[in-house]
Amino acid sequence: MTQQLNAKAIVAGVAGLLLVGGFMGAWYTVDETERGVLLRNGALVGVIEPGLSFKFPFIESVKLLSTQSQVTIYDRLQAYSKDQQAATLRVSVSWHVVPSEVAKVYTAYQTIEGMKDRLISRQVPTQVENVFGRYNAVAAVQNRGQLVSDISAAIKKGIEGPVMIDSVQVENIDFSDAYEKAVEARMTAEVQVKTREQQLATEQVQAQIRVTQAQAEADSKLAQAKADAEATRLRGQAEAEAIRARAEALASNQNLIELTKAERWNGVLPTTVLPGGTLPFIDASK
Repeated sequence: MTQQLNAKAIVAGVAGLLLVGGFMGAWYTVDETERGVLLRNGALVGVIEPGLSFKFPFIESVKLLSTQSQVTIYDRLQAYSKDQQAATLRVSVSWHVVPSEVAKVYTAYQTIEGMKDRLISRQVPTQVENVFGRYNAVAAVQNRGQLVSDISAAIKKGIEGPVMIDSVQVENIDFSDAYEKAVEARMTAEVQVKTREQQLATEQVQAQIRVTQAQAEADSKLAQAKADAEATRLRGQAEAEAIRARAEALASNQNLIELTKAERWNGVLPTTVLPGGTLPFIDASK
């Protein structure tokens, strides 16, 4: 009898502990970055907002699903460009579960990880490959901003469900070694061409400067020659005018001739006179 009473007491104690534990575990907290899915006997009955909540012990349970922004990195996505160049891309996708869509996430995928694997990770490689295939290899590198924008738009359009794609980044594009060497050689050649073009442009400028300087020097010499010629012409004209004026003066006044003779005579008579010759002298009567 005593043993039966002890057994009942133990059972009652355990039951009491279970009731107390169940009651204490009926209270739970949902964080601000989460939403709770309330299940009653395994069936979804509602979504719990952040804060302190209560669930009925033993018949209700809560599954917490994160609504925080997450980043998934796809490290080695394979794709071919429009000109059939193989490339390996590293793409990061930032996303989060829409809080109002938590019930759909649980119903369709049970967990956040399941949703990511079945929804996001199936679309990203496909959309990256499709978009990258519309670009030539060179254009993919030179127009990387547009490539990222197109890939982001394609991923957002392709992923339809209870998730929001926040951003997409193409962190790296790695082509084959052979192609990268070819690109490097082409870029080196282009740099050399540009350098030579700059040298030619510099030489043309220098040549134009020399031409301009030579033209300026020639113009200067021509101007000097014209000035000299004009000065010579003016001197000749002045001398001619002087000679003409003197000739006119002599022609109109014979006394001026005698005056000139007198001015130029040194006062010494000639020592030798030819036979029959006349003695040149100034006509004093004039």
